[in-house]
Amino acid sequence: MSGKITFTMIKPDAVADGHIGAILRKISEAGFKIKALKLTQLTVADAKKFYEVHAERPFYGELVDFMSSGPIVAAVLEKDNAVEDFRTVIGATNPAEAAEGTIRKMFARSIGENAVHGSDSDENALIEAQFHFSGREIF
Repeated sequence: MSGKITFTMIKPDAVADGHIGAILRKISEAGFKIKALKLTQLTVADAKKFYEVHAERPFYGELVDFMSSGPIVAAVLEKDNAVEDFRTVIGATNPAEAAEGTIRKMFARSIGENAVHGSDSDENALIEAQFHFSGREIF
Protein backbone atom coordinates (compact mmCIF):
# COMPACT_ATOMS: atom_id res chain seq x y z
CA MET A 1 0.00 0.00 0.00
CA SER A 2 3.01 2.32 0.31
CA GLY A 3 2.75 5.41 -1.87
CA LYS A 4 -0.96 4.89 -2.42
CA ILE A 5 -2.30 5.56 1.07
CA THR A 6 -2.25 8.27 3.65
CA PHE A 7 -3.72 8.63 7.10
CA THR A 8 -5.80 11.51 8.40
CA MET A 9 -7.63 12.49 11.52
CA ILE A 10 -10.35 15.08 11.67
CA LYS A 11 -9.33 16.69 14.95
CA PRO A 12 -11.51 17.47 17.98
CA ASP A 13 -11.99 21.12 16.98
CA ALA A 14 -13.42 20.29 13.55
CA VAL A 15 -15.57 17.47 14.97
CA ALA A 16 -16.96 19.81 17.67
CA ASP A 17 -17.62 22.50 15.06
CA GLY A 18 -19.66 20.08 12.93
CA HIS A 19 -17.30 19.91 9.95
CA ILE A 20 -17.01 16.12 9.52
CA GLY A 21 -19.28 15.97 6.46
CA ALA A 22 -17.78 19.00 4.74
CA ILE A 23 -14.22 17.75 5.28
CA LEU A 24 -15.05 14.26 4.02
CA ARG A 25 -16.67 15.87 0.97
CA LYS A 26 -13.48 17.88 0.25
CA ILE A 27 -11.44 14.67 0.59
CA SER A 28 -13.72 12.81 -1.81
CA GLU A 29 -13.79 15.68 -4.30
CA ALA A 30 -9.97 15.64 -4.30
CA GLY A 31 -10.09 12.08 -5.66
CA PHE A 32 -9.32 10.10 -2.50
CA LYS A 33 -11.02 6.79 -1.82
CA ILE A 34 -11.82 6.11 1.84
CA LYS A 35 -10.33 2.73 2.80
CA ALA A 36 -11.13 2.91 6.54
CA LEU A 37 -13.15 5.34 8.66
CA LYS A 38 -14.21 5.60 12.29
CA LEU A 39 -15.33 8.03 14.95
CA THR A 40 -13.28 7.43 18.07
CA GLN A 41 -11.56 9.25 20.92
CA LEU A 42 -7.89 9.07 21.81
CA THR A 43 -7.01 8.46 25.44
CA VAL A 44 -4.19 10.54 26.89
CA ALA A 45 -1.95 7.45 26.61
CA ASP A 46 -2.97 6.99 22.94
CA ALA A 47 -2.25 10.63 22.13
CA LYS A 48 1.13 10.46 23.88
CA LYS A 49 2.06 7.36 21.88
CA PHE A 50 0.80 8.69 18.56
CA TYR A 51 2.66 12.00 18.95
CA GLU A 52 5.75 10.65 20.76
CA VAL A 53 7.94 11.97 17.93
CA HIS A 54 7.14 15.44 19.36
CA ALA A 55 7.74 14.50 23.03
CA GLU A 56 10.68 16.91 23.40
CA ARG A 57 8.87 19.81 21.74
CA PRO A 58 7.40 22.58 23.92
CA PHE A 59 3.89 22.09 22.50
CA TYR A 60 3.73 18.32 23.20
CA GLY A 61 1.64 18.54 26.39
CA GLU A 62 -0.86 20.91 24.83
CA LEU A 63 -1.06 18.70 21.72
CA VAL A 64 -1.74 15.57 23.81
CA ASP A 65 -4.38 17.40 25.88
CA PHE A 66 -6.08 18.77 22.76
CA MET A 67 -6.04 15.51 20.81
CA SER A 68 -7.56 13.60 23.74
CA SER A 69 -10.14 16.32 24.52
CA GLY A 70 -12.92 15.01 22.29
CA PRO A 71 -13.85 12.67 19.46
CA ILE A 72 -11.83 12.45 16.26
CA VAL A 73 -12.51 10.84 12.91
CA ALA A 74 -9.67 8.56 11.82
CA ALA A 75 -9.39 7.58 8.16
CA VAL A 76 -7.14 5.77 5.72
CA LEU A 77 -7.26 7.31 2.26
CA GLU A 78 -6.11 5.90 -1.07
CA LYS A 79 -4.89 7.70 -4.18
CA ASP A 80 -1.72 7.71 -6.24
CA ASN A 81 0.82 10.01 -4.55
CA ALA A 82 -1.49 10.05 -1.53
CA VAL A 83 0.72 11.67 1.10
CA GLU A 84 1.88 14.60 -1.02
CA ASP A 85 -1.50 15.18 -2.64
CA PHE A 86 -3.31 15.11 0.70
CA ARG A 87 -0.88 17.57 2.26
CA THR A 88 -1.73 19.93 -0.61
CA VAL A 89 -5.47 19.45 0.04
CA ILE A 90 -5.17 20.19 3.77
CA GLY A 91 -2.89 23.22 3.44
CA ALA A 92 -0.25 24.72 5.70
CA THR A 93 -0.26 23.90 9.43
CA ASN A 94 -0.97 27.55 10.17
CA PRO A 95 -4.39 28.26 8.62
CA ALA A 96 -3.42 31.93 8.19
CA GLU A 97 -0.74 30.73 5.74
CA ALA A 98 -2.85 28.01 4.09
CA ALA A 99 -3.93 28.41 0.49
CA GLU A 100 -7.53 29.40 -0.24
CA GLY A 101 -9.82 26.40 -0.57
CA THR A 102 -7.67 24.09 1.56
CA ILE A 103 -9.22 22.23 4.49
CA ARG A 104 -7.23 24.14 7.10
CA LYS A 105 -7.98 27.52 5.52
CA MET A 106 -11.69 26.69 5.53
CA PHE A 107 -12.12 24.85 8.84
CA ALA A 108 -9.20 25.39 11.25
CA ARG A 109 -9.52 27.61 14.30
CA SER A 110 -5.79 28.25 14.78
CA ILE A 111 -2.32 26.79 14.27
CA GLY A 112 -2.91 24.53 17.30
CA GLU A 113 -6.51 23.63 16.44
CA ASN A 114 -5.95 23.12 12.75
CA ALA A 115 -8.84 20.77 11.88
CA VAL A 116 -6.94 17.80 10.40
CA HIS A 117 -3.83 15.68 10.67
CA GLY A 118 -2.15 14.34 7.55
CA SER A 119 0.74 11.87 7.39
CA ASP A 120 4.07 13.41 6.41
CA SER A 121 5.61 10.37 4.68
CA ASP A 122 4.66 7.04 3.14
CA GLU A 123 6.32 5.27 6.07
CA ASN A 124 4.39 7.27 8.66
CA ALA A 125 1.14 6.78 6.74
CA LEU A 126 1.46 3.01 7.21
CA ILE A 127 2.46 3.33 10.87
CA GLU A 128 -0.38 5.74 11.63
CA ALA A 129 -2.97 3.65 9.76
CA GLN A 130 -1.91 0.55 11.69
CA PHE A 131 -2.04 2.50 14.96
CA HIS A 132 -5.75 3.22 14.44
CA PHE A 133 -7.00 0.27 12.38
CA SER A 134 -6.56 -3.49 12.33
CA GLY A 135 -5.92 -5.13 8.97
CA ARG A 136 -9.52 -6.30 8.72
CA GLU A 137 -10.76 -2.70 9.10
CA ILE A 138 -8.93 -1.39 6.02
CA PHE A 139 -10.61 -2.20 2.72
